[in-house]
This record gives sequence, C-alpha cells and structure tokens, in this order.
Amino acid sequence: MLNSRAGKLVFADGSVYHGDLLGAENAVGEVVFTTGMSGYQEVLTDPSYCGQIIVMTYPMIGNYGVSDFFNQSRKSFARGYVVEQLCEQPNNWRMQETIASFLNKQGLTCLYNVDTRAITRKIRNHGVLKGVIVGEEVSQAEIERLLATPEEHGQVVEVTTPEKYSLGLENTGKHVAVLDLGIKQNILQVLLDFNCKLTVFPATATFEEILASSPDGIFLSNGPGDPKDLPFVIAMVKKLIGQKPIFGICLGHQMLALALGADTYKLKFGHRGINHPVIDLELDKVFISSQNHGYAVTEESLVGLPLQITHLSVNDRTIEGFKHTQLPIFSVQYHPEAAPGPDGHEYLFERFLKNMGEK
Repeated sequence: MLNSRAGKLVFADGSVYHGDLLGAENAVGEVVFTTGMSGYQEVLTDPSYCGQIIVMTYPMIGNYGVSDFFNQSRKSFARGYVVEQLCEQPNNWRMQETIASFLNKQGLTCLYNVDTRAITRKIRNHGVLKGVIVGEEVSQAEIERLLATPEEHGQVVEVTTPEKYSLGLENTGKHVAVLDLGIKQNILQVLLDFNCKLTVFPATATFEEILASSPDGIFLSNGPGDPKDLPFVIAMVKKLIGQKPIFGICLGHQMLALALGADTYKLKFGHRGINHPVIDLELDKVFISSQNHGYAVTEESLVGLPLQITHLSVNDRTIEGFKHTQLPIFSVQYHPEAAPGPDGHEYLFERFLKNMGEK
C-alpha cells in the first residue's frame, strides 16, 4: 500500500479536486494536461514541463514501471503530478522501480485517485490555470499564499546544461552545434544515430563561442516557458542566421521565428501528447506527432517575411513548421524524435543533413 494521505488540487479560480496525496511537499505551478497513453516517464523527465503540474488524461499510470533507460534528462523539472490510477504492481522486463518510488526519489508531489477527465475538461474550457496540490489539512490562507507566488519565468536557465560538452567524437559525419534550451536525450541520440558529432552548448552560450566550434550546422532544441522570456537567446540566434544551416524544434522553432522578425502567442491550453496530427504541406501527408508546448507562432506575423509555412496542425490549424525561402533554415513545432511518441519523422533530420551538405 502507498503511504499517502488525503489531498486536493486547488485552481486559482477556486475550483477544487480531491484525491490521495503522495509526497510531503506542496506543489504550485501552471496546470497542464497531456494526452499520451504511454510514455509517462519520458513526460516526467522532459525539461519542457519545468514549473508545471502535469495531468495525465490516460487513467492508469505506472503499469510498466520505471527504468533509467527512458529518462530524457538528469531529473524531473515538473512541480507536480496528477493521475487517476497509480499502478502499484507493474510488470515489465525492463522495470527497475515503481512509479511511486520514482516520484518519491524525484521529490515530486502526486495527487491520485482523482477525476483527471474532469480536470482536463476544466482546462479545455477555461484555459490553463495556476494551481496548487496540498493536503486536505492545509488552510485556505496558505493556499492563497501559494497561489499568489509569482509566475515562473526563464525556466530555460534552470534546465539547460551547466557547461559545454561533446558527444559522438568517434562519428565521421557532420559536426552539429546544439543549443540546449531543455533538450531531451533521445533528440541527441537521433543526431548521433545519423553519425553526427555534437557539441552541446548551454542556453547562455554566445554567438562567438558557438561559431568558434566550427560547426557544419546548428540545432536549436526544445525547452520550457515563454520564448519572449529569453531576449538574450533571441539576439544570439539572430546573429547566427545566415552563418550556418539551422534546424529548430519546439522552443527552438519559436526562438527562430522571433529572431527572424515573427511573433508568438500563448495558446489557450497548449498541445501536449503523442497523438497530434500534423500535415506536411509540401508532401501533402499527415503525420502523427509528439508535442509539448504552450506557445505558437503567430501566422499573421509571417506576412512580408522570407518564410514559408510547411506544417500545420490538423486540429486547430496553428503553425507547426516553416522554412526560410532563401537560406537553409527550417523548424518544426513538435518533437520529431519519438520519446515518447510515434516515429516517421526521420526525414526532418535527413533534410538537416542535406542542408549541411551530407549525402
């Protein structure tokens, strides 16, 4: 049996959802939902969830346990976790521990035995809201104090690598400078699988430091938060334009748009899950994608810029990709490396290699 107590999720508008609480600490953050039916460990260790309370729409979580093999970063940067059923008896040949054990080790507060579908409907109808996970015994005054804490900004500085490092030195392919805005490990692995040598830079790296590594191309990674919170990164990316081929994903896609003169805005409840349909307008083909973002590129802001929309969301027609019409620069809003999520997006990495001159 889990060592839990009565708890609740309280939204900033006063709505309350009751359940059982695992973890000693209160959790406060923006409450978001993700629609994946699997991949809960990759979700928990995706740095793009930094500062957020994650609600899983799929009812049973933890049924195949947890294994270090699936971790996407050095730790979980989420603030809290909300699920309907927390599986206590998982079964999988790779399993090293239960999801409850993992949550305890990560210091993540979890509310379970709660109606996650009702919470999801709440967010879909009203948009993302700030919330707190607390024990039933916590006073209303303390809840209001927690809800009044300032919103988080600049989460990228929290999740980025503290220092530069190299990978794949034995590879014989192109050298890629990777700007780590909160990168997932499997993205690095895909680049290595394409025989690339990688130099991974922290988000605070300068234009001079990146070019001094003599890369063949530049990769701008995924990451958390509002892209406009990082003007120093936008200014640095602006300098990189025209220097080398560039491929951006997720937050990197948004940073690239801002650096090229476009604009971004916050979505009502974001796109998070591993089953989001995206149409590639050039191939006239729909792909199922993995997504995790709360911001998008404003379509009207592309007017007059040398940018062409290449991908759109089938669900709401928001921009999911663009390319520069004169330079070897392109980006997509979703996560093409399938961790978690479907594959079939390798062609994007192949396009990046082609732009760098790789056959």
